[in-house]
Amino acid sequence: KKQSLAKKMPKTEYLFDTAYQNIIYQQNEVNFKEFECCIFTNCDFSLCNFMAVTFIECIFNNCNLNVTKINHVAFRTATFNHCQIKDVNFAMCDKLIFEIAFNDCILDFSKFYTLKIKETSFKNCSLVAVDFMATDLTAVIFENCDLYRAEFEKAIANKANFKTSRNYTIDPTKTKIKKAVFSLQEVKGLLHKHQIIVK
Repeated sequence: KKQSLAKKMPKTEYLFDTAYQNIIYQQNEVNFKEFECCIFTNCDFSLCNFMAVTFIECIFNNCNLNVTKINHVAFRTATFNHCQIKDVNFAMCDKLIFEIAFNDCILDFSKFYTLKIKETSFKNCSLVAVDFMATDLTAVIFENCDLYRAEFEKAIANKANFKTSRNYTIDPTKTKIKKAVFSLQEVKGLLHKHQIIVK
């Protein structure tokens, strides 16, 4: 039985140092593939139902990943630039060597629940209603991000940098924020539950 199951599983296809442009990927088109040092530009992954896919040292430029099902995808150093990534559940990714960075992306309603994303960089991103519950955000950089209604309960945000970001609401009694950096202008986001008026 084991041999018959092994025969049914497709072999992984390895793709190295390749540039992909203007591709609308179909549901199973990227399955059982490992991409290394590849660049995706203006590609649409929104129809994909990923299975056994690995991205190593890959860059995504102006790509659409809205509502993409990325269960068991491995991101081993992936950078997203100017991408649409709404309502994506990163918590279902392969957690081994999970390394990502986001620049000028829209990640509204996406989930990072329980992930360890230490030192991850979010720059100029919209993170509206993103789920960071129980996420390890140690030393994460939120640079000029909109964190309206983002959820941080039980997260570890020690040494995280929120200085240039806005609209966050964080309860210091439910989130670890030791040595985290905040701007004086937005510190009201830490006092919300106490109904304190800051003028």
